[in-house]
Amino acid sequence: MPYEFAIGAEVTALALRVRDFLEEFVIPRESDLLRGGHGISEEERLALQQQAKSAGVYGPTVPIEFGGLALDFRSQSIILEEAGRSLLGPVALNCAAPDEGNILLLEKVASAQQKSKYFEPLARGEVRSAFAMTEPSPGAGSDPGLLRTTAQSTGDRWVINGTKWFITGAEGSAFSIVMARTKEAATMFLVDAGNPGMTVRRSMQTIDSAFSGGHGIVDLVDCEVSNDAILGVADRGFDYAQVRLAPARLTHCMRWLGAARRAQQEAVKYASQRPMFNATLSDLGMAQQMLADNELDITSARMMIWRAAWVLDNGMPARHETSSAKVFVAEAVNRVVDRAVQLCGGRGVFEEEPIAQIFRDVRPFRIYDGPSEVHRWSIAKRIVRRSREGVETSDWLDG
Repeated sequence: MPYEFAIGAEVTALALRVRDFLEEFVIPRESDLLRGGHGISEEERLALQQQAKSAGVYGPTVPIEFGGLALDFRSQSIILEEAGRSLLGPVALNCAAPDEGNILLLEKVASAQQKSKYFEPLARGEVRSAFAMTEPSPGAGSDPGLLRTTAQSTGDRWVINGTKWFITGAEGSAFSIVMARTKEAATMFLVDAGNPGMTVRRSMQTIDSAFSGGHGIVDLVDCEVSNDAILGVADRGFDYAQVRLAPARLTHCMRWLGAARRAQQEAVKYASQRPMFNATLSDLGMAQQMLADNELDITSARMMIWRAAWVLDNGMPARHETSSAKVFVAEAVNRVVDRAVQLCGGRGVFEEEPIAQIFRDVRPFRIYDGPSEVHRWSIAKRIVRRSREGVETSDWLDG
């Protein structure tokens, strides 16, 4: 089956609308991220999303009946990259983590009642959400099998106990999808923010600052929920995590590639204008090599994203493709932004410039959604297993 990477006229037109929307409404608001704390206020988020709706660019991953565009993954690759050119772009279009991944999960797994209460307001951008799985050591992180938060059934209720941390968007979220150890395996629970048994102890002071609600430490102490709070079926939590995992991993890559592209554009603009040694910076060989290497990294990353998107669009799990893309794109994006900082010199570390903001926020991408080392381990195990099964590895026919 041949790969299909053609970009249709409709998607091209939409991408240009997103570009114009960012230039007019979003990029001028980036200075709001310098006020301290994490992300922008709830009022600012709602205002940006209303402007996105008016511009016809809201919700690239959201179903049409809730005001979205319901794009396939290949189209998302174009639009989310364009949105990612600003750290506020994904927030404005309601395709930022963790809400984007939670929308996907709830649409596929939630009951009709849960969709009405949780999925629909989230899809419309009326509320934010959190996905609470990661725990302090020795709990779950890159290895979800270390999950220590427990949920015990009392008949018609469940009692959840544990501590979560690095929970993106926890502060100010309307609800959390909480992963807890149950009798057989793990179960996902929908826990409302007003539940007295769940409290956000504090937001962590991380080097990134663009995520709405930051990254919180969440305590669950005798947190009681009803059987109706179970997302899907009990003891299927790890299975449902896979529903969310590969697509959410790939959309991270799409968004951060846009940020890297913005950093490269800013670096090219600066190098082309900066006088240096009777020429311009862009005339110097070392600067040219850095700009060229950036272009190679951006183009290669984009091709890996598009291939993984094609695999997802064709109904395949794409675990290998999204894992490979996560490693390469995360590291390529960091290389691009780092070179952009170096090219721009003092201006590159000036926090009021977009490159410095992107540099600060992009470094954790190599850790979030699985660090590069864990993905490499998984990739190696998979190709060795396939080789033992007699399947040729690294073949151009593969996939």
